[in-house]
Amino acid sequence: MNTTDKKDNVVHTPLFQSYSETRMLMGALSGVVKKAEFLLFLNAIWDQTGTPQNPVDWSKPDEWIPERLTGSSRTLALRIWEQTKKLLNPRHVYGAYLFINRYGLLKADAAGVFQETEAGKLFMADDPATVRKLDEAEGLPKLLAILATHSPAKRGDLLEEWGEFLLAHSKFGTTSTIKDTLRRRILNLVERGFISREGNTYTITDKGIAYAANGASIKAVSAHQQVLAAIKQHNDSEVVEFRERLGKMNPYHFEMLIRDLLEAMDYEDVIVTKQSGDKGVDVVGYFQFGITQVKEVVQVKRHQGSITRPVLDQLRGALPYHQAIRGTIITLGKFAQGCKDAAIFPGAAPITLIDGDKLLELFVKHEVGVKRSPVPLFKIDESIFEQSGPETEPGLGLPMEAETNNA
Repeated sequence: MNTTDKKDNVVHTPLFQSYSETRMLMGALSGVVKKAEFLLFLNAIWDQTGTPQNPVDWSKPDEWIPERLTGSSRTLALRIWEQTKKLLNPRHVYGAYLFINRYGLLKADAAGVFQETEAGKLFMADDPATVRKLDEAEGLPKLLAILATHSPAKRGDLLEEWGEFLLAHSKFGTTSTIKDTLRRRILNLVERGFISREGNTYTITDKGIAYAANGASIKAVSAHQQVLAAIKQHNDSEVVEFRERLGKMNPYHFEMLIRDLLEAMDYEDVIVTKQSGDKGVDVVGYFQFGITQVKEVVQVKRHQGSITRPVLDQLRGALPYHQAIRGTIITLGKFAQGCKDAAIFPGAAPITLIDGDKLLELFVKHEVGVKRSPVPLFKIDESIFEQSGPETEPGLGLPMEAETNNA
């Protein structure tokens, strides 16, 4: 299994898919499908991809397979769809095939039929050593190391370092490919439990830190990851203590802290209402949606129990009194399912629910009630030791064409 094109060159596969999808495709092809038939199927799909001006809907395979494909291509598409229990859309298998082809996980036998290679069998069995080699060849441990220094973070927070890494160690270099390779690899790592996701925010898990620390391809990774793990452990313990102290805070002072949070989130004219006669509303503020300013009322619950439906109904009923069109309930606890269902009831005024976990995330993100301590971590700038010249400059463009030629 060749995992590198040249020394220190990684991140090869465009359209990088999850390993579960790749294994599903291998299971559908191995021992049954001829390579020539599969390539014919890919071409049949490609001929109907559409344009931005005239997009084609591929979301319903049960409909488009019989409508758009014929012969062996239709049979193969149905096989992939049904063999994977309708989990893998046949329209989106090209990236998985590029990965399979690059690392030789399937090879055509004398009859032209796909068969699992030894590397393919190990990959299907989730052999740790095999998967590790593939991960390193696609830059996944490096991505985990980058996230560890920013976690929690949005994808945009990682783009600069990931882009620098790609420019130095891959053939990818355009803004669009940098973004796409990052997005696809993050999704792969989320599925495997190395990264947790909350909305558009990503956090490296303890499993992810341990996995990144095992990468011999990352220089000084042991000491570096020990520092990162210690920082994460410290931050986690601080958040736990912060939550406990918030639960013991004076209710009115807690409402004032929520006011500070809303102001940090760009709400304007935020006030804490009087402690009586507010009809269940504790904080009122205004938020700018485009050219429209919206008044929002907030009910704050400091206790860590479960918020039920009557609390939401009370706040919704108070909206006309405050001439507001939307409301929010903020709690250190959680919300009962009935409360969640009522929050998005059709035709009713929208009520946003912020539970304790989300609230702590917002406090940390906007640095309200917590302070971020800058920790300088120095690392050698490898670029000053690199020789310049055509023989050492990374190539440009996508490897897709080369992959296609090898198919």
